[in-house]
Order: sequence, then structure tokens, then C-alpha cells
Amino acid sequence: MAPINYHYGKFPPARILWADLISLVGSANAAVARYDGLLSAIPNSSVLLSPLITQEAVLSSRIEGTQATMGEVLEFEAEGETVRTSVEKRNDIMEVLNYRKATQHAMNMLSELPLCQRIILETHGVLLDDVRGHGRSPGKYRKVPNWIGPPGCPMEEARFVPISADKLPQAMGEWEKYIHTEAPDRLVQLAILHAEFEALHPFLDGNGRLGRMLIPLFLFQAGLIQAPMFYISAYFEANRDQYYERLLAVSRDDDWTGWCIFFLKAIQTQADQNRGKAMAILELYNRKKSEIVEQTHSQYAIHALDWMFQRPIFKSSDFIRSSAIPKPTASRIIGVLKEHKMLKELQSGSGRRAAVLAFSELLNIAEGRDVF
Repeated sequence: MAPINYHYGKFPPARILWADLISLVGSANAAVARYDGLLSAIPNSSVLLSPLITQEAVLSSRIEGTQATMGEVLEFEAEGETVRTSVEKRNDIMEVLNYRKATQHAMNMLSELPLCQRIILETHGVLLDDVRGHGRSPGKYRKVPNWIGPPGCPMEEARFVPISADKLPQAMGEWEKYIHTEAPDRLVQLAILHAEFEALHPFLDGNGRLGRMLIPLFLFQAGLIQAPMFYISAYFEANRDQYYERLLAVSRDDDWTGWCIFFLKAIQTQADQNRGKAMAILELYNRKKSEIVEQTHSQYAIHALDWMFQRPIFKSSDFIRSSAIPKPTASRIIGVLKEHKMLKELQSGSGRRAAVLAFSELLNIAEGRDVF
């Protein structure tokens, strides 16, 4: 079977069947608005929702073939170079950590610049820094052909062949221009932007992850959410075959409408799921605030809780060293929280080795199931 080739001359799409989209447009926008309403009510959302950012990095990377779990990533972060793991697992974990760093880098840049190619290029450089794709021109558009198919296959056996390298710079300029055009609906505009980015495949590696990272950035810039925190990859990972098929159908059949239907369903489903998880995290925070004060009788109780929301798996020595709580008080707080089973010991301390602890309730909310 001949490969599907990029849809030259058909971006932006000349025809979208709005009658097929109209009900989904309404329900998807309403779901995003409900999620944003909760997001705006969460104090310091970047702290409280940080486990969801890590989970998004895990799932988006998993679509590309990594096998690391959120627990493995956070435990690696807590233990650093002392953790025992295979080279392959370590590489997977580093890719996830880079995804999170790249997301933060893009969010920081977005506070000073509109969404543009400069943000894309810099973020790509962070994403591929010192990981498996670091030799594949991080932060630079490809200057050679690439194609998508079984590993090592020739172009003739590829499933999809993106735009040729000589036409890529102009095409990325058109893509950037479309970001800032007025559109009948911002979510449909975002669907088109995501599909086009994946079809252009502007880099030698990291295109899928970067394309999904763009979704919360665009939602934030368009004013649909008040912080660039939206987690889409769970739906794409659960519907991976359909995700790729709908993207391919854009180039093969000029079926932008079918892709937009899939994307709007993804946005609506994930907005509802994100809202449910964010609400559960907020409720947990409010409940633990009163519990930790009552249990520890410490003026540092809330500060300790905030620290643990940002680092739900940690070494006891790191908490004592970096939480800015006096050492005797920090040690006592950990002891009390272990006694009340708020903290679960993943690895007991012995000799000079510190215990590794997990805030299991928070991690289970982020995972969507009881894992810890």
C-alpha cells in the first residue's frame, strides 16, 4: 500500500461541515468553561495540580512508546542517582521529566510572548535535551525528509509522509499565522492547528509530544482557561488507534470534519475528567489542611502540606533539608503524618539512607485509581 502524503494546498481547510459539529462545539465549550470555573477557584493551582502535570507528561510520552509510570518518575526524582533501575527505564523517565520541564518553559515564555514559532523551537530544545532524541536537531526544524511507519522502513513502505523539508518553513509560517486569525470557534481552530502540526511533522523527533503540549497553551492564550493547565493525553492514549486514524484521514480524505468531531469529544471528556480530578484534589487539600493542623499542632503545618502537594513522593531527608521548617519540627511532622497514615513508606530508612515516603491519597487521585 502506498503511503499517505501530506495534504499540500489544503490548509487551512476550505470546508468544515459545521452542521455536524454544532452540538459538540456547544458541549465541549461548556465543559471547558466548567473546568475553568473550578481552576480559577483553586488557590495556587500550579502547586495543588502539579501531580496532574506529571501525569500528563507520563501519558503523552506513553503514546510515543515510553513505559514509565507516574510513581516511577516521582520515585526517581526523590531518590536521584541512587535509585536502581534499568538503562531503558531511566531513559523513559528522563523523557517524562523533560516533557514536564518543556511544559514549564513554554508556560514561562507565554507570559511574555504570544504563541509562536520561537516558543515552539525553544520548547522543543528543552524536550529533547540530553535524552534519546538529543542528536536529532533539538530546537531546529528538520532539513531532511522524514516519514512515519514501522521502525527502519523505507519511505515507500511508510504509513504517512509529511511535508517536504524545503516547503516546511513557509508552511510553519502559515501555521503560526492561523494561530492568530479570527475563527468561528476556538476549539475547532485548535483542532485544526493540532492536526496540521502533526501532519507537518516539523522536527525529526518529539512532534507528537510537542503537538499535545500546544493544546493547553492555545486554550490559555485564547482565554478559555485562566492558566495553561489542561490534560488531554488520557483520551488520546485510551483511543490511540482512532487518534492516529482520524489524523491520517485529514491528509488521505480531506476529512477535517471527522478529525474535529474526534477532537471535540476528547476536549469535552477530558475537561470533565480534569474537573473531577481537580475538585477531588481541592477537597483533599481542604480536608488535610484541618487534619494536619489538628495532628501536628504546628505553625508550619500548612507549609508542610503545600510542600508535599508539590512533591508527593520524597525522601524524608529532602523534606527536612529543603522545606524551610526547623529540623526538629520537620522530623516530628513526618513522624506524626506517618503515624496517622497520611504518608506511606515506600522504602524504609536504614543507616544513612533516608526513608522514601508517598502522599498516597493525592497520587491515587492523579492516577484515577488506587495504585499506592
